Amino acid sequence: MAHNSEELHSLRHDEIKPEIVIGNGKSKQSIPLGDQRKAVLRQELMVFLINLGILVGGMSLALPAVTLDQLTNPAEPIHLDKSQSSWFASASSIACPVGSFSGVFLVDKIGRKKSILLVNLFAIIAWILMSTAFYDNPSLVFLQLMISRMFSGLATGMGGSPASVYGAEVCLPKLRARLTMVASMAIAAGVLFAYVVGYFIRNDWRLIGMVYLVYQIICLILLIPVKETPSWLLSKGRVKEAKASLSYFRGLDDGETHDEVEAEFALLRKTIPLKSKGIKKVSIWKSIRLPEVHKPLLLGVIFFAFQQFSGTFVVVVYAVQIITKAGVEADPFLCAIYVGIARFVVASVVMTWQLEKWGRRPVSIFSAATTSICLFLLAGPTWFPWLQIPTLSAAVIVGFVVSSAGLWTIPFLILPEIFPQKVRGSFCGISIGCAYLLSFSSIKIFPSLMDWMGGNGNVFAFYGTMALLSIFFVYWFIPETKGKTFLEIEDYFRRRKSTIHENDVEAKECCVGVVPREV
Repeated sequence: MAHNSEELHSLRHDEIKPEIVIGNGKSKQSIPLGDQRKAVLRQELMVFLINLGILVGGMSLALPAVTLDQLTNPAEPIHLDKSQSSWFASASSIACPVGSFSGVFLVDKIGRKKSILLVNLFAIIAWILMSTAFYDNPSLVFLQLMISRMFSGLATGMGGSPASVYGAEVCLPKLRARLTMVASMAIAAGVLFAYVVGYFIRNDWRLIGMVYLVYQIICLILLIPVKETPSWLLSKGRVKEAKASLSYFRGLDDGETHDEVEAEFALLRKTIPLKSKGIKKVSIWKSIRLPEVHKPLLLGVIFFAFQQFSGTFVVVVYAVQIITKAGVEADPFLCAIYVGIARFVVASVVMTWQLEKWGRRPVSIFSAATTSICLFLLAGPTWFPWLQIPTLSAAVIVGFVVSSAGLWTIPFLILPEIFPQKVRGSFCGISIGCAYLLSFSSIKIFPSLMDWMGGNGNVFAFYGTMALLSIFFVYWFIPETKGKTFLEIEDYFRRRKSTIHENDVEAKECCVGVVPREV
């Protein structure tokens, strides 16, 4: 089905003039409705609330870093051996793909909000299991901890797709990077939260579980006022609710109307298949044969492979242990907090500014290059003993965390941008599921990799090489999506143009945040 070029032309060239509704019903020329302060605040609030529960991903990822010292201490009555500890560290990641692949169906079946509700429920179960493992039998404790890690992995995997898609669907292109980035920021915040809790509670992993439990219950309560996205509501034939949702996210109050909202909603109705019209949904297996689907899927999975085998997740999981082995004399838990702060600040402030100013590709290339340098510096002491300086190692570890923020966030950021609306939730979930399978592999084999490759140094050199290779991958294959509508991105993959014009001003003028072509 071809695009309606006249509608898109009118949107691009301001034939539909943005107006705002004021008290006496008069209107005036203004900036696009969705970019006005009231609308932006509403979008930011809803995205913030939907992502609070996603902190479970960072909390679960960083949990081994703050509990393994106690759990592997032979002096403790209950402790894990080397094999058990590696399973404890990686079990969450192996359950993540199950959650992601389950979320493939749930995010489109029950909606973005209800999917996040399930995420919080699974997380609550995980922390209940962890905080109540009071047994004298080490085998029973290990079993309950493994089940807890599985549930936290399910929650992490299920949360990635709906959270990212939610941010992409409620905003206009100008804000898309900022609000889609919140999901990655939430993971970074979860890591920092875990490190802070671990700093104050070092010798009671059950109490850590109780703190996590209280937090997750609060998140569940705060989800009550969250609005569902207009795109999903419309795809289910809930037209009245969809229009009310769109009006809310564009800053209108109940009963108010606006020409710009009417135009955007009319275009949504034509570009999103309605369940009420009896249009049969295209299956995942048929969709994957379309170039605008399988090309983004392949690029996303390869990008995730470079991300995982550049050590971005491994350093978070084994932060305290890596800092200790590097010979840093400072408190490793305190150092871990500094690492968490650095990642969160970069992921939330610097990355958002860079992405909006530079775009996805330049930030990815810069991040991969600096990450590679840091990793080779970490490997240096293995080959050059005179580089064995604890202060230098500490600085390089922090530098790695800061520089790898791009590799950490951008693969997740671009997923809801590069898939068509009709399959966005499903294929975001599939891609993130593959990412967590890769994450499990990298985390599980890290201790064995150190033994096989002769220590941390050679492992870091391997990670540095992968980061270096990712530069060439991004340069040749990843398109620039900054400021582009979903229509333009979808056309890029369908027609495989050599480039998406980075300075296309018309793309920025389009007043529609979600205007995909029907698959």
